[in-house]
Amino acid sequence: MCAQYCISFADVEKAHNNIQDFIHLTPVLTSSILNQVTGRNLFFKCELFQKTGSFKIRGVINAIRGLMPTTSEEKPKAVVTHSSGNHGQALAYAAKLEGIPAYIVVPQTAPNCKKLAIQAYGASILYSEQSDESRENITRRIMEETEGIMVHPNQEPAVIAGQGTIAMEVLNQVPSVDALVVPVGGGGMVAGIAITVKALRPSVKVYAAEPLNADDCYQSKLKGELTPNPYPPETIADGVRSSIGLNTWPIIRDLVDDVFTVTEDEIKYATQLVWERMKLLIEPTAGVGVAAVLSQHFQTVSPEVKNICIVLSGGNVDLTSVTWMKQAERPAPYQSVSV
Repeated sequence: MCAQYCISFADVEKAHNNIQDFIHLTPVLTSSILNQVTGRNLFFKCELFQKTGSFKIRGVINAIRGLMPTTSEEKPKAVVTHSSGNHGQALAYAAKLEGIPAYIVVPQTAPNCKKLAIQAYGASILYSEQSDESRENITRRIMEETEGIMVHPNQEPAVIAGQGTIAMEVLNQVPSVDALVVPVGGGGMVAGIAITVKALRPSVKVYAAEPLNADDCYQSKLKGELTPNPYPPETIADGVRSSIGLNTWPIIRDLVDDVFTVTEDEIKYATQLVWERMKLLIEPTAGVGVAAVLSQHFQTVSPEVKNICIVLSGGNVDLTSVTWMKQAERPAPYQSVSV
């Protein structure tokens, strides 16, 4: 596995040792109403309770600790990244802990709460257009100007390994788990989780979930080759608008069992359902995995896959933007579910 992919399970184990004193062991919660709706036993890994409000701190802490030398004189002059918001918050927080300047490139369309949090952690924020090309061009310029080191949000191996620690925890917290459902954008989290699960419990399924409007992972699996989104996708799930990349694709290709796509209304409905039934303020990106399990397509999954853990990836909600709730329509199969 080492030679085949950018990380191995040994890297995830090392990441666990690196970060365990700096992150929360997030809880796994359940919901009887959602078990009833789906006909399965659902477990929710609550990364919305993680430091900085999302799973992203895991990979960032691992990456930053890997950059730290034995003497302060050799510390990086700066760290730089581009982000839809959550990775930027995590990097700003981790860089502040180490006394390193951080520069975060975010699209103008990023949720206001995420932009404000990045600034509150002391990082410098720079704005780009929504396209990956715009973000990457501005990031390169800032790296040259600051002599900073790039910490990629989803293709950096240390980041992928850090995200894999989620699966280590889930396999301990839910020993009977049959499958994990993971939102996918750039693929760092699902790749790290897949490496871990297939090393420790190969029989456990790993499913990716993504918006139909940003279905590059689905298309890549379907075609058997990396197929990025042809243009910046429009989806309420801002954390998964980016495409999977060169480092995450081989892992997803080989180790992710299936990819489920969901509509915007399904994401909105699932997010609202979790808010109102579970009292968990997840962001819509976290609602993608819930929507996948609620979807008609997921009903084709074998009934033997009974115990399913959904990673609730984050809870950085822009409360000023929840006017979308009034526009959400319930997916047809679940019209009878009262919220």
